[in-house]
Amino acid sequence: MSGPNDRFDAVITGIGMVTAAGPGTDVTWERVKEGGATAARRVPELAGTPVDFACTVPDFDAVALLGRRKAWRLDRASQLAVAAAAEAVADSGADLAAGDGSRVGVVLGSGIGGAATWEKQHHVLLQQGPLKVSPMLIPMLAVNMAAGNIAMEHGARGPNFVVATACASGTSAIGQARELLRSGVCDVVITGGTEACVVPSITTGFSQMGALSGRGDDPAAASRPFDADRDGFVVAEGAAVLVLERAEHARARGAHVHARVSGYGASADAYSSTAPHPQGEGAELALRAALLDASTSPDAVDHVNAHGTSTPLNDVMEARLLRRVFGERPAVTSVKGVLGHALGAAGAIEAAITALTLEHSLIPPTANVDAQDPEIGLDIVCKSARRSDVQVAVSNSFGFGGQNAVLVLTRP
Repeated sequence: MSGPNDRFDAVITGIGMVTAAGPGTDVTWERVKEGGATAARRVPELAGTPVDFACTVPDFDAVALLGRRKAWRLDRASQLAVAAAAEAVADSGADLAAGDGSRVGVVLGSGIGGAATWEKQHHVLLQQGPLKVSPMLIPMLAVNMAAGNIAMEHGARGPNFVVATACASGTSAIGQARELLRSGVCDVVITGGTEACVVPSITTGFSQMGALSGRGDDPAAASRPFDADRDGFVVAEGAAVLVLERAEHARARGAHVHARVSGYGASADAYSSTAPHPQGEGAELALRAALLDASTSPDAVDHVNAHGTSTPLNDVMEARLLRRVFGERPAVTSVKGVLGHALGAAGAIEAAITALTLEHSLIPPTANVDAQDPEIGLDIVCKSARRSDVQVAVSNSFGFGGQNAVLVLTRP
């Protein structure tokens, strides 16, 4: 029997992740459940820069996963996205090739795009001259190409685009994918986010802004959301891709459903290019819009997967927002303590983790919270995972430029 909202609601039937924990959803979920230290490591390419560590993906063999020719033609951001999408589609059990490709869309989020290609080819231009610049420069660095490459892999001929809302990009993409399903344009949308910009120019830029943690002597303790001793975030790379379907479409083929995407809200602070509004007024608009869209009251929310970057300003702003909307409940976590901040991919990674939290009734801990900042005043899950019958969860994402995006996920 169909539910009352099956025609309009979107459900998650496939999850794929490539993160600082490693390639694969199971690897990431296990690492996040454990909490513990930040998955940060020193990066040889960053040697001599102000911050020489980051959360990079270990054990990722693009050639083994994609083949030598294909791997050579894709920037790392696209490589991560294509790998995550392959896992998500396989997890969904959907035979996309057998269906109408025009009913399958792709919507990804990315804040920066092919940063590694841009930096490498710029050096080639300066050191070896224009004739040595790769003819693949443009199709590798263009921000839309991760979505384009996924479409080529899976025969997805429906709407195809990339959303760029800084660190809210992955969440914004999932929200836009849901709208394609609700409008009836698509039956299936491959969606999520990808980012691979652990390169000297990008990390140095963030460092010069004062946004990064300076714990070079202890990278494993560098990302510490909501902790009194936090001093900035740790740049990460990664990708998470979800297969979203209309609920009735998933039901008709007997698909396993991880979670339901029940609400989405977006807004702008219209305040600062980099700093969040101190009271989170713009973020509150997005949060309340998502709750309204989901026909859910604040009292019904059991869990918040926070943006929780580990920066002094963001964590306090988000805490004020959550206390204002929810009081001192519900249970809050930030997976950036373990995985670092994957920028445009962060929201997609966190949406995937939120879906798994609902599915497994287990809230992962926030890593490195030794002494909670007194200004936070929230129920932060730390030290160990918490068993909880989570029925309704919120996932927050906030980005430079005052971009805000919020999802409400519910247990199916």
